[in-house]
Amino acid sequence: MTTRHAFAFAVVATFAAGLFAVSPALAQHQVSARSDIAYVEHDGVKLTGDLYMPKDVARAPIVIGIHGGGWQGGSPAAYRHWGPFLARNGIGMFAIKYRLAKAGTYPKAAYDVKAAIQFVRAKAPELGADPDRIGLQGDSAGGHLASLVGMAADMFKSEHQNAPHAAVPAGVKTVVSFYGIYDMLAQWQHDQIARPRDQISEKFLGVTPMQNRKVYFESSPVSYATVDRNRTRFLLVHGTDDDIVDKTQADTFWTALNQAGFYSRRVILPGAGHFFASDPHDMPGSFSGMAAPRVLQFLQGQL
Repeated sequence: MTTRHAFAFAVVATFAAGLFAVSPALAQHQVSARSDIAYVEHDGVKLTGDLYMPKDVARAPIVIGIHGGGWQGGSPAAYRHWGPFLARNGIGMFAIKYRLAKAGTYPKAAYDVKAAIQFVRAKAPELGADPDRIGLQGDSAGGHLASLVGMAADMFKSEHQNAPHAAVPAGVKTVVSFYGIYDMLAQWQHDQIARPRDQISEKFLGVTPMQNRKVYFESSPVSYATVDRNRTRFLLVHGTDDDIVDKTQADTFWTALNQAGFYSRRVILPGAGHFFASDPHDMPGSFSGMAAPRVLQFLQGQL
């Protein structure tokens, strides 16, 4: 591990609940919000996103928000607090819909995320965004998609080759992942005990590992934490008490990122479980509010 990684800013058990609460003094820019902006149509499904931009920034860096929900549910409304927060601080957000899972629908959602990146880059002048400063932010299943596409967008190229922006590059500078799923086999094993009636990774991939172990490897972000892909910069955020996505996945993924020379940082929130990323930042004791300044610091420095 390099010296750079040894000083990763993990937030550990020494801070009180309100220490990193978001201060109104951080807000600097007025916010422009637009909803239901179409970014692609895949297989007859029109996909849209909600755009939050700082009004007085001509070429703002922008983050694409990818909601969680076990690949089965959720909506861009999960980013109704993050969008204005980032825009007030000079960073845009495009919170997207993607195709939700029925049995065996992988890799459709990954293609949707890639298309959102290509749309934002192609339409950057119209959106008021900087095409060279695009990042991804996701939580849970959205953290999986952000991490997977953030490193391996080039793996998703066989479908939708005639889409309007299919030739536009899909690389991103940063990924912020809240309690993401980084190893699909590990998640499947965890689900056997934690949620035996709702085995989310098996539903998403459409098979068990005993039927197709290869797809579990290919859909796992940790499989792409290699030196040839280490241009993307990562911030991993999770709690110590998550019973939905075992925190050991973040441990293993962070180690793999560091070994492959990625710029990677980590925020660990003592006592936090799952589902907190969409909470209001100013709610007393909000884990989302505790993480927000660290996310902002990371994006301002790396995006």
